[in-house]
Amino acid sequence: MSQPDIHQVSVRDVEFGSRVRIVEPCNLYGCKIGDDCFVGPFTEIQKSAVIGARTRVQSHAFICELVTIGEDCFVGHGVTFVNDTFSSGGPARGRKELWRETAIGNRVSIGSNATIMPVRIVDDVVIGAGSVVTKDITTAGTYAGNPARRLASRR
Repeated sequence: MSQPDIHQVSVRDVEFGSRVRIVEPCNLYGCKIGDDCFVGPFTEIQKSAVIGARTRVQSHAFICELVTIGEDCFVGHGVTFVNDTFSSGGPARGRKELWRETAIGNRVSIGSNATIMPVRIVDDVVIGAGSVVTKDITTAGTYAGNPARRLASRR
């Protein structure tokens, strides 16, 4: 009988700003987390991801490689970021050249259980709970649905 290759939940090789608060268990590795951030339990933030100052990441969120989140953002419970678009008809299977990046501006709030594909989102955007963002958001406002569409402008 063979033994499994066990990887335990851990916080390793993370560049932390000041006054960061983490609720374990969570899996954070090779990422950068800015000043005064909060990371909730059962969260994974992968290598090279960047979380801006004063951003809150709630429980069960998944932030993969190639994701940058600005300052003063809110990432709700169960939000999932995706970097593999299945551009070859199936999963990239580790072929990182097929992955795409995501850039989230400042003061962006993402509701619980939203899915964020590789996109760019400008400052001052609200994404409704359960939304699926499939295209760049270039105008501040409130967006919701699958695919996410603008519901209101931001004043």
